Amino acid sequence: MPALAWALRCLFTTPNASPSGTHLLPSAFAATPRSGTVVDRERERASMAIAKAERLMNLALCLLGTRRPLSKRELRESIEAYVEAFGPGPGAPFGPGRSALSGPGGGSEDSFNRMFERDKDDLRELGLVIETVENLDGEVGYLARRDSNRLPPITLDAEEAAALGLAAKVWQQARLAGAASGALQKLRAAGLPEDVDPYEAHGALEPRIPVHEAAFEPLMLACRDRRPVVFDYRKATAARPEQRHVEPWALECWRGHWYLAGWDRDREAERVFRLSRITGKVRSRAGKFRAEVPDVVTVRETVASWAGESADRTALIQLRKGAGYPLRAKAVGSRELGEGWDELEIPYGHGLDAWLVEFGPDVVVLEPAELRADVVDRLRAVAKG
Repeated sequence: MPALAWALRCLFTTPNASPSGTHLLPSAFAATPRSGTVVDRERERASMAIAKAERLMNLALCLLGTRRPLSKRELRESIEAYVEAFGPGPGAPFGPGRSALSGPGGGSEDSFNRMFERDKDDLRELGLVIETVENLDGEVGYLARRDSNRLPPITLDAEEAAALGLAAKVWQQARLAGAASGALQKLRAAGLPEDVDPYEAHGALEPRIPVHEAAFEPLMLACRDRRPVVFDYRKATAARPEQRHVEPWALECWRGHWYLAGWDRDREAERVFRLSRITGKVRSRAGKFRAEVPDVVTVRETVASWAGESADRTALIQLRKGAGYPLRAKAVGSRELGEGWDELEIPYGHGLDAWLVEFGPDVVVLEPAELRADVVDRLRAVAKG
């Protein structure tokens, strides 16, 4: 538990905390005259941070200390912070710790459920492995097995420590910047040398992974927690997005774009989705995965095959001059036709028809006939809306 305790302390204490851990307000409060309202607000925020840290620590200790899964009701009755805020729960005897919020209505029950789910998510973010177990009566219980939350001693040489620092720098400008920094802090608590600076220059080239899509973070969490998701997805050839129910497996960046691989429940098949084509919010759903997750998810290979990277034959197209530069870059042969058109020979693989449709009237497929027919069908579908 030392790493978890250290992480909780780092997250919920201020830099000027006293050694005793009892006074967590910045020392500037005592040195600089400030209005009572500001000071009271700061004191309230600090008090709330302390209360949350204590609540998370108590919840972690309960989950680690039990030999059997504890139900939500049992955890509510065992942790003082929950009892003080919401009462011991339905069916429990009225006691001195019962709050006025815990009336016969369902308001306090809903509030407790929301807080409990947030606390569970926070502990999982800190690295605690929490298992969800359903007993014979259908009641759901929670526990954190010690063997699943015990790490062997971490020993890193200078090269391994430098590699970790460089890996953290990759995410410096991405949504995982906070997670990368937090991971290094935990490793330092376990023995990583202090002189490893993830933001120190390691050379002329600086590795970066761009993450601009809003769907990245919820999908990353869904992949980690194995939670099904629902989102609206617009295919390259579709005029409007359609809803997709997906069991997310893995995320991978390929040629500057992020892709999600997973099981499409509606089509009952493996699919790859480009994150930039996801519209609206990604919503998680309860329940377990229906399809088996493969040991190796080949996101890059799948996308490459759709883009014609693994093609073993070619197609002949006409391309308007000044257009279709990505197609020209892939061409294995070309010649001028005159009147503003060029003829290109390009790799022909699965999904080439969908890609060609994106270029609209600037592309005319000459051969093979099946590719031409597929492109025409897609264009007609777009025209119909």
